[in-house]
Amino acid sequence: MSMLSEALREAFPEELQFDHRQHPSRVICCLLPRERFAEAAKVLKKKYALLAAEWASDETLLGKGFSVYACYRWGKEYLIVRSELPAEDPSFPSLTKKYLPAYRFERQMQSLMGVIPAGHPDLRPWIKFEDWPQDCYPLRKSFDSTEPLPRVDGEYQWAKAEGEGVYEIPVGPVHAGIIEPGHFRFQAVGEMVVNLEERLGYVHKGIEKKFEALSWHDAARLAGRVSGDSTVAHSIAYSLAVESISGLTGCNIPERAHWLRALFLERERIANHLGDIGAVCNDAAFAFMLYQLSRLRELLLRTNLRLFGHRFIMDRVFPGGVSVDITAQGRDEILAEMEIVAKDFERLVEVYEESSSLEDRVRDTGVLKPEKARELCVVGIVARASGMNLDCRIFNPFPPYDQYDRLELDVPVKVTGDVHARVWVRVEETRESIRIIRYILENMPAGPISVAVGDPLPETAGFAAVEGWRGEIIYWLQAGRAGEINRCMVRDPSSVNWLGLEQAIPGNIVPDFPLCNKSFNQSYSGHDL
Repeated sequence: MSMLSEALREAFPEELQFDHRQHPSRVICCLLPRERFAEAAKVLKKKYALLAAEWASDETLLGKGFSVYACYRWGKEYLIVRSELPAEDPSFPSLTKKYLPAYRFERQMQSLMGVIPAGHPDLRPWIKFEDWPQDCYPLRKSFDSTEPLPRVDGEYQWAKAEGEGVYEIPVGPVHAGIIEPGHFRFQAVGEMVVNLEERLGYVHKGIEKKFEALSWHDAARLAGRVSGDSTVAHSIAYSLAVESISGLTGCNIPERAHWLRALFLERERIANHLGDIGAVCNDAAFAFMLYQLSRLRELLLRTNLRLFGHRFIMDRVFPGGVSVDITAQGRDEILAEMEIVAKDFERLVEVYEESSSLEDRVRDTGVLKPEKARELCVVGIVARASGMNLDCRIFNPFPPYDQYDRLELDVPVKVTGDVHARVWVRVEETRESIRIIRYILENMPAGPISVAVGDPLPETAGFAAVEGWRGEIIYWLQAGRAGEINRCMVRDPSSVNWLGLEQAIPGNIVPDFPLCNKSFNQSYSGHDL
């Protein structure tokens, strides 16, 4: 029995039930009446659990109404609390008074599923835009995605900061760079920002809805396109969730396939970290670092193309294993590449450290304090730069990460929570990923790289959490009565980390926003599902 489930058992001895259709078995799903949904959050908050995700599912095709789910995390434990809602009254008590991330989770749940978080302080639409019809809920089974939506009049009500000398700066949604669209609305006094509100959803593509129209195997390709710079991590998370409800455990997937997945994941991590460190430096007018780190990043991407057939290793991970192997020649090529990257990277880190003007821009800029980071339940780079030791490679590992005594994974944790801390976490993670890749290549087990995976049993659910380069990625899958995909919930790290950026900006000057934003570098596509 987990510590979190035991806490709920003590609090609700007569009402608590367990859903044994949830897989893997170590992820416990507890059933409680909806009036206890927020009370369970209060109990788990006292146990220092973090809110990892919150979502809803339309289960009318399963002979039910709707269900709301909240996933909590504490150390190695993941626990899901589920409450059923009648179709004629899909309301539930909001978790916002207990957990800040619920603020946007629940706005999105109401916008796309039509469930109502009673007591939520702000029910403006989220992801769903204001010119959509009010009674349009795209994630409901009754929604016809083949028909174009009629447009209605609507205007988003932005938060306002008023007072003498306060003025407003709208930025976006279209930006000068080749990046995805997002709208940022600042209130400032002089150069000092006093409030920032984000408006996202401009690249909403109906991805979670699209999953329901695909086969379990074809959906792996869609998972790899949720956020293009995290294609490997998303593909692994989806595949692990499918494998958990297809009668497979980690031991049934060929060990070599797991190791190849880890190799791809670490190469993805390095490539993105190199790009981000260079981009942060560029936003501080230090273009030299951008050019040099981009050169190293391009070296990795070209090697990916030669050895694995795609610069970003897209569509190489699927349920059951991987579709591409590595030869002895490829192994030697990557080892030689790591020598070049490691040597040049250390020289560039030295340049970074010795630049006093760069240090002046990144130190004490965009600070997300540890207590605020925990309150927001942020993950990944953002969490580790603000004092939180969170990494699924340690707390929810698949091979070879589970070989603690041999791999000895080192997770960098800083406490200052500023731009420099987020850059330095990337620096140390790049070093660590180079070491991990060498370990993988020197100890790669022999054997097959895939096995056949059957469709999941009807009305079962699967869960997986994987540490992408931004942080923890979560997939929750639910099979329908015929074994089809009834629901696929995707929680990219950006779903919680965008809140961290919003809280880190007030108190900074307007010209430092691009620097802060790039140090977070969250995904629009991964958020706008």
